[in-house]
Amino acid sequence: MIAPVLHGRKKEDAVMSKLLELVERKEAKIAVIGLGYVGLPVAACLADAGFSVTGVDLKADRLARIAKGECPIEGEEPGLAPMITKVVAEKKLVVTNDYKNLADVDIVLIDVDTPVEADNKPAYKALRGACEALGAVMKEGILVIVESTIAPGTVDKVVAPLLEKVSGKKRNEGFFLGHCPERVMPGRLLQNLTQLSRVCGGSTPETAKAMVALYRSIVKGDLDEADCVTAELVKTAENTYRDVNIAFANELAMICESSGGKFLRVRELVNKSPGRNVLLSGAGVGGHCITKDPWLLAHGAPGLDTKVIAAARARNDGMPAHVLSLVESGLAEAGKKLAGAKLAILGFSYLEDSDDTRHAPTEYFLGHAKAAGVECVVHDPYVEEFKGDLWKVLEGADAAVVMVAHTAYRSLDLHAVASKLRTKVFVDARHVFDVGAARAAGLVVRSLGNAVAAKDGVST
Repeated sequence: MIAPVLHGRKKEDAVMSKLLELVERKEAKIAVIGLGYVGLPVAACLADAGFSVTGVDLKADRLARIAKGECPIEGEEPGLAPMITKVVAEKKLVVTNDYKNLADVDIVLIDVDTPVEADNKPAYKALRGACEALGAVMKEGILVIVESTIAPGTVDKVVAPLLEKVSGKKRNEGFFLGHCPERVMPGRLLQNLTQLSRVCGGSTPETAKAMVALYRSIVKGDLDEADCVTAELVKTAENTYRDVNIAFANELAMICESSGGKFLRVRELVNKSPGRNVLLSGAGVGGHCITKDPWLLAHGAPGLDTKVIAAARARNDGMPAHVLSLVESGLAEAGKKLAGAKLAILGFSYLEDSDDTRHAPTEYFLGHAKAAGVECVVHDPYVEEFKGDLWKVLEGADAAVVMVAHTAYRSLDLHAVASKLRTKVFVDARHVFDVGAARAAGLVVRSLGNAVAAKDGVST
């Protein structure tokens, strides 16, 4: 019984040894499936490091722009656009929508969306589709690395069986499998990709070592070897940890409003205690990761009542409605009802100085406002639909609501803002402006985490 095992190990050692040589010589052919916020930067970095990279995506407009050397990602992304222009011109990065072009690649990275359904269960349509299409063409000995964030157990229960079924090859014999979850954020894509540590989870220790060799060509941070389940747990846990901490900050802000406190001052003093790091409260949590990864983590433990995760998700999802209640309070002080009011909304993307609108809190705020009979006009300097003249958006509105802390808003002249508003109400849901300065501009102010004195309505 021992001989076949040793034979399998020798075969794996030989395959990985050859792959390591190709990686070290920058001769390994690489494909990246999914050219969004994660896939495109990693494809560009690998191409810039000297590898021949084929990018795969199903969106024709995205492929057309990349093929011309253009970056389809808007917003501030230092270094990404010129890198794409460079590697496309050098023909180190080519793009396609045809999986047949991956028949001779040595390493494939999968970077597709992995959202959750309405019932918070994983929605792996894109992941399954990528695996099925890849399995039909992948060559013997290929290394497949899933970078998409997935629930614990997904590599073993979804990815491996699909690839085996479609390809007719066995994992750790005909192909090798790994999970190296990304750690990037819009606005800092290249910085995060190259500087932050990564977990290289391989289906075998040898696979993990080969992954470390690959990522070392572009990553300066630590590269930790692990198994696939550990890698899956680490990524979902780190985003869940942040979600829970944001939820505490948001709840603390609401407590400060009710009890007569100032959130920023309380936060400052709490954080002077060793080991404490209360985060900033805000209008809600958006983006593709934190809104879903807690549910992916919970999915890894079927039958377990994950109370903390569920409570944090509920608190953070409820923040847009809470901001609307602050608007209603400010309008009431100014003698105006919420129903029938017109609001100027500053910011639509989920993240400052970014065009990323995935699960943006403003979108949910607009839904609550519409249900309450409120008219909203939106401005965002990075989102194409809402670009334009900010002052025209403000003109005639009954309240201005800061939903995103874009740099463009931080220097606003509050006296000029007040002059444009029909009803002088100003709601800051992102701690951008000083409450006293806003009041001095003649505005009725509501600021997230700041109490309003019961007697005179003055923000404290």
